[in-house]
Amino acid sequence: MRKLLRLLLVLIVIGAALGWWLTRPRTLDPEVMAGLSPDAARGEEVFYAGGCASCHAAPGASADEMLVLAGGRALTSDFGTFYAPNISSSVEAGIGGWSALELANAMQRGVSPEGQHYYPAFPYTTYIRAEPQDIADLHAFMQTLPASETPSRAHDVGFPFNIRRALGGWKLLFLNQDWVLEEVGVPQIERGRYLVEALGHCGECHTPRNAIGGPELSRWLGGAPNPAGDGRIPNITSGGLDWSAADIAEYLSSGLTPDFDVAGGEMADVVTNMSHLPREDLEAIGAYVKAVPAVSND
Repeated sequence: MRKLLRLLLVLIVIGAALGWWLTRPRTLDPEVMAGLSPDAARGEEVFYAGGCASCHAAPGASADEMLVLAGGRALTSDFGTFYAPNISSSVEAGIGGWSALELANAMQRGVSPEGQHYYPAFPYTTYIRAEPQDIADLHAFMQTLPASETPSRAHDVGFPFNIRRALGGWKLLFLNQDWVLEEVGVPQIERGRYLVEALGHCGECHTPRNAIGGPELSRWLGGAPNPAGDGRIPNITSGGLDWSAADIAEYLSSGLTPDFDVAGGEMADVVTNMSHLPREDLEAIGAYVKAVPAVSND
């Protein structure tokens, strides 16, 4: 019996050590960002395509205030309430002291400069597909934005979801660089795929999730319950939306639907961001959405 207990103890220790190693925060090879020449002007496009201000501007901000990335917006989920942090150019309260590599680790690996896992309320499962040059350009642009000394608010997440180390296991399951729409072959749709799957993070809201918060990729863009509990986020595949690619491009540009309704709620912020992009990018997004396999509303 003693030998059995010793063996069991050894197995527990080995299992715990293996689990600790597997769930460790993993960062990028520094060479990924080495030698890149940042372009702040291009970074502005990346900023709007990535929708940074939609989450990180202060609640109630509008117009130029949207460029003060003070944070504070609440993101409600089944796992708790997450508050968008200050990512302004403040060295003390924001990310003004971060390097481009540290921003890339946050966006593509979900790891803070201190080596802590970020929650996937921050859409690094999308940004992992972004090109390093785009992140370098984004970093350069964000350094030009106003600083805010507003401190970031702590998340309201209870046990066991407040154990951040467990996020390493979640990442093993759901953090990967694979494209959802694999076979494309058309340059316009490839551009749309990049904007949607690598920057725009449309799937983060429009795709349903499983019991542990992983995206159900078989129902990509097929609509999902609103995490705030108010209705559903719509199915935007051809199984739920009969708009043309041109209709989608116009909606993202002006906020007007084919029926002359106007975007509201969080989509109003999305339109505000997307309207800064070149028309050809919006048309590429429309072409991509129409190329996504239909998901039934049933």
